[in-house]
Amino acid sequence: MYKAYIFDLDGTLADTIKSIAYTANRTLEYFGYQPHKESDYNYFVGDGAPVLIERALKAAGDTDCKDYEKVLKKFREFFRKDSLYQVKAYSGIPEALEVIKNRGYKIAVLSNKPHDNTIDVVKFLFGNDYFDYVKGHTQDVPKKPNPQGALLIAEELGIKPEECIYVGDTNTDMQTGNSAQMYTVGVLWGFRDRKELEDNFAKCIITEPEELLTLQILDKNESEGEK
Repeated sequence: MYKAYIFDLDGTLADTIKSIAYTANRTLEYFGYQPHKESDYNYFVGDGAPVLIERALKAAGDTDCKDYEKVLKKFREFFRKDSLYQVKAYSGIPEALEVIKNRGYKIAVLSNKPHDNTIDVVKFLFGNDYFDYVKGHTQDVPKKPNPQGALLIAEELGIKPEECIYVGDTNTDMQTGNSAQMYTVGVLWGFRDRKELEDNFAKCIITEPEELLTLQILDKNESEGEK
């Protein structure tokens, strides 16, 4: 029986690509590099700021990442100020979350975005104390796809990993949820495509947030609850 949903943030709950592209391009231009198209960042993001900057730098021509350390430092400086730039919740997400909460499920966020920025975005979009647990990246817990963060959330919620539904939009998310022995749901309104989710063994793939309310596994919850 499932008792909790754990959500990725960027590309799952929140459309944050403009904030990421704006800040990264501003950083690249600061050091004399050409900016990238916003759509390029759909494939640069997902594995934390260090990997984002590595990918962006290599694509901009710095194949040896000789400027990596100073570019990453400047990006983090800019991002502290602009992490909310044109950020918005995906259409249908607030409504779906309300139904999920009203049905008695716990809800949590797990992101590779730095923890402080994760808190800022969640608070900006959903207010204080809306989620039962929010976890961004900190130095003491490895980034996704390492499952430690997901397992930590399950422990904090007092719920077994196999009682959790893990929702995300990238290969990193599917690897995280599967490694944690959670039921993985891939979403197509985010940054990546169906093939990536299928190739990384999403147990279910959905196209609209309201489909979170009609997952086949939820029928099992109802039938078990009637026993």
